[in-house]
Amino acid sequence: QVQLVESGGDLALPGESLRLSCTVSGIAISILGMEWYRQAPGEQRDFVARSYSNSKTIYADSVKGRFTISRDNSKNTLYLQMNSLKPEDTAVYYCKIFNSDTWGQGTQVTVSS
Repeated sequence: QVQLVESGGDLALPGESLRLSCTVSGIAISILGMEWYRQAPGEQRDFVARSYSNSKTIYADSVKGRFTISRDNSKNTLYLQMNSLKPEDTAVYYCKIFNSDTWGQGTQVTVSS
């Protein structure tokens, strides 16, 4: 059974940084594309970033230059480093296997002064 478990969500001040983790069990992420999405209250779930198995990465324009997606295949874990956080980054963040409907349960990030 494949499971994705996010962690690292917290309350942050504008301008601060957080790092999210997504630990995967049941399948090796080294062969997978992996993604982060987020969903703000009352909004649709939006794409944030993708890490391909060949290390190529892509980002939503709203986070480009501030967020970095990375992975540690030896730990079977995906990361999202979020710098220069803004109140509009407030959302539940989800990790997902690319080209599949396998999601984690989400972790809450709140950016507020």
